[in-house]
Parts: sequence; C-alpha cells; structure tokens
Amino acid sequence: MSRVSLSKSSLAKQNRALQTYERYLPSLDLKRKQIMTERAKEVLAQAETRRKIAALRVRVTENLPMLANREIDLSDLVQVRGARLGEENLLGTRLPVLEGLDLVKRDYGLLSKPHWVDVLVDALSEMLTLQAQLALHDRRLVLLDEAVRKVTQRVNLFDKVLIPRTRENIKRIRVHLSDSERAAIVRSKIAKGKRLREASA
Repeated sequence: MSRVSLSKSSLAKQNRALQTYERYLPSLDLKRKQIMTERAKEVLAQAETRRKIAALRVRVTENLPMLANREIDLSDLVQVRGARLGEENLLGTRLPVLEGLDLVKRDYGLLSKPHWVDVLVDALSEMLTLQAQLALHDRRLVLLDEAVRKVTQRVNLFDKVLIPRTRENIKRIRVHLSDSERAAIVRSKIAKGKRLREASA
C-alpha cells in the first residue's frame, strides 16, 4: 500500500475516490444479482432439457420395444453435420446461443426397413437436438459462473478493501490536519505571548 500524503489536496483526492467507489458499488452489486438471476434461469432450462431427454428415452422404450432386435442395422440413421452457434451479450458476458443444428438423415429403403424406422429417425433427431441444447446449457453455466465470480471479486474489492481503506485514509488525514491546525494555533499563541512579554519588558 502506498503512503498517502497528509495534505488538504490529498484529502480532496481521497474524498473524490470514495465518492467514485460508493457510486460504482451499487451498480456492480446489481450486475452480480442480475447475472445470478440469469444463472438460475439457465439451471432451470438445463433441468428442463434433462427432463425432456429422460421423457424421450421412456417414450422410445415404450413405443419401440422392437429396438431390441439386433438383426436390423440401425447405425448412422441420423448424424449431426454441424451446429450453427450465435452469441448473446448478457451484461458484458458473451454467451453462445444455438441457432440451429444440421442433421443428416441416412437414406434407407422403405421396403427394406420396418415401418417403425421413421418414428425412430424422428426420435433420434429430437434426441440429438436435446443433447446439443444440454451441452450448450453446460457451457453457458460455466461462463455465467465465471462472470459471477469476477463480479463478486470486484464487489468485494470495493466493499471490503477500497472503501474501508479510503475512509481510513480520510480519517488519518483529517486527524493530521486537525493536529497541525491545533499546533499552529498553539504556536501562534505562544509567539503572541512572547511578543507581549517582550513588549512589556
């Protein structure tokens, strides 16, 4: 910590710094609360996506028990060719957004495959989309956690370090200036008394 000059100009500088810190602290705290609210929404969205995945698995298990037949080749019916990602700026935090998923459905003969393969292809497409959304939720949560951590560090820096230190500096400068002023008054009274004694002698 650098030493603070014990002067009136330093007092004014410390007062300005304190006003600045106290002006920015509420906005930083509000930003932290807003990011935490968005994080909570993201956790709910992630849980909803997990629920949809579980429900889809149950639906496929109930409606397509014939998947247990290993003689039918069902590999690579649907594949992900690519994902189109956008970006959202949330309070200075850049978050990925899924704009679309490019799925490739393998051609298969309608007569060479059972009739339920169409239902399976639709279910696989839905599952791949849900899994991509789940991976995106995971990534967004990591980024939001990092943003909350950074903003919390800044809030703590202002609240627990800068503001108390500046207040302490102001107090120290005021005490010093008050003591200096008092000492100057005492010196002037002593000098005045000395002059009066010399003049009367």
